[in-house]
Amino acid sequence: MKHVALIYPITVPWMAQCMTGIQAFAQEHGGWRLLTSPPTLRGAEEVALTPGDLRGWPGDGIIAYISDLQEAREARKLDLPVVAIGGMIADPGLSRVMVDHYAIGRMGAEHLMECGFRRLAYFGLQGPFYSAERGRGFRDRAAEAGLACDSFMQPPETRRVPWLRRLAPMQKWLATLRAPVGILAVHDYRARMVIEECQRLGLNVPHDVAVLGVDDDATICESSQPTISSVARNAWRHGYETAALLHRLMRRKSLKPREVRFPPDRVVQRRSTDTLAVDDPHVRRAVRTMHERLGEPSGLEHVLADARVSRRLLEKRFQEALHCTPYLYLNRLRIERARELLEGPDRLKLQHIAQTCGFTSADHFSRVFVRVVGELPSEYQRKVRSR
Repeated sequence: MKHVALIYPITVPWMAQCMTGIQAFAQEHGGWRLLTSPPTLRGAEEVALTPGDLRGWPGDGIIAYISDLQEAREARKLDLPVVAIGGMIADPGLSRVMVDHYAIGRMGAEHLMECGFRRLAYFGLQGPFYSAERGRGFRDRAAEAGLACDSFMQPPETRRVPWLRRLAPMQKWLATLRAPVGILAVHDYRARMVIEECQRLGLNVPHDVAVLGVDDDATICESSQPTISSVARNAWRHGYETAALLHRLMRRKSLKPREVRFPPDRVVQRRSTDTLAVDDPHVRRAVRTMHERLGEPSGLEHVLADARVSRRLLEKRFQEALHCTPYLYLNRLRIERARELLEGPDRLKLQHIAQTCGFTSADHFSRVFVRVVGELPSEYQRKVRSR
C-alpha cells in the first residue's frame, strides 16, 4: 500500500471533490494511505503544509497545490514524485494536472451568447495564471463571434483595506457597462460579489446583467439571490487523473515532468443567467416581468403595464427582436419550467405543476404542453422516468 501526502486545503469544495477522485483511483489499485493537510481556518490552531515541510518524510508520493514559485522550487528538491494541481503559476516545472482554463473561458462565452448577449465582459484577477487563461479563452470566443468584450482585472491586495474601498474599482467598472451585458467572473465568489454590486447600482440580475461563475460551488451558488449559474470544472475527474499520473510516476520515477489538461464539465444554469437578452428596453422589461411573475395565472396585463407600451406595439417589437409574439414567448417560458418539474425527483401532480407555472387549469396546461412539446405531460414524464 502506497503512502501519499495530499498538500492542499480539502476544505475548498472543488478540492474536496478532487479527493474523492483520488480515492476512487487508489481503491482500484490496492488502496493508498493518505496524509492530508490540516485545516487552516483562523482559530483551528493549524498551519498549512508546504512541500518544504515534507523533507525527509518516508512516503511514496505527493499531490500538492502549488501556489507560487517558492513552493515549486521546494517541491522539485524533494526525493519523491510530486504531482501539482491548480493553475496559480504558468509553469511549476513539475508534473501537473489541471482543468483546461482556456476552455472554461470559451464555454462561459458560449453560454452567455446562447442567452442572447451581444455584449460580454470578464471579471478576473491580476496575477494567477488560471485567471489570465480563462479571460483569454473568453475574449477569443467573443472575437470569433464578432462581439464586443470588456475586461476588468482586480489588482492584488498588497495591504489590508476596508471592504467597501476594496470593492470601489469593480463598482466603477460595472457602472461603465452598457446593459444588457453578460459577465463571466473568474470564480463563484467573485460572481457573487458582482451580483451584490449590481444590486447596489440598481441593475437587475439577470435581465440587465447576467452573471456566470466558475467551480459550481453549491454553497455559494445556491445561497445567492438570485442563484448563480456556474461552469462546473469536473473536480472528480481532476482527482482521478491526478492519482493516475502519480501512480505512473511512483512506478517509473524516471518519467519527465508532463502536464495533463482535461476539459470542463458543463454549465450548470441557475437564475443568474436565466434570461434572453435584447437591446429594446420595452421588450427587455416585458421579458423580465415574464420571468419574475411566471407563476401568476394572468395573461399579459402585468407585462404590458411594466413594458409601458400598447399591446400592438409590444407585439411588433417582440416580432422584431425575438421573432415571436409575447404570448408565445410567455407560454414557452412556462413550458420550460414545467419540463424542469416533470424531470425532477418529486412526483408532482399535474394540477400542482399547472398552478406553479401560471396555467389556469391542468387542462389548459396539457393543451399548451401538447402544442409546444408534441405530447401530453404524463407521457413526457413517463418517458423521462423510464430513461
